[in-house]
Amino acid sequence: MNTKSLIAIAAFAAVASTAARADDITIDTTAFQSAKTRAEVQAELAQYKQGGVNPWSISYNQLAQFKSQKTRAEVVAEYRAARDEVAALTGEDSGSVYLAHVAPTHNVGSTFAGTPANSQ
Repeated sequence: MNTKSLIAIAAFAAVASTAARADDITIDTTAFQSAKTRAEVQAELAQYKQGGVNPWSISYNQLAQFKSQKTRAEVVAEYRAARDEVAALTGEDSGSVYLAHVAPTHNVGSTFAGTPANSQ
């Protein structure tokens, strides 16, 4: 073997031998101080059991009692408007044409590059 091969093998062996080692287990010896009394915790448990809903259950359905405040048509219209806005802002011109058309409705004053924020 030539010298370069030996140096490469030695370097690889040195790097491979530096395995990551976990630190010792740190045991927290401070006493736990609860913010609630035993009676309060038991009352919460009773209320939870009385509710009959187990969020850790496999069959738990979060949306079972959900009722929307909007109609399907309103949601579809909002989605399409947002979709079109995102498509315009991420287009080839980076949204400059779209922003030029909506600028009168979103006008917050003239701000130029290099203008200090507190000058207005």
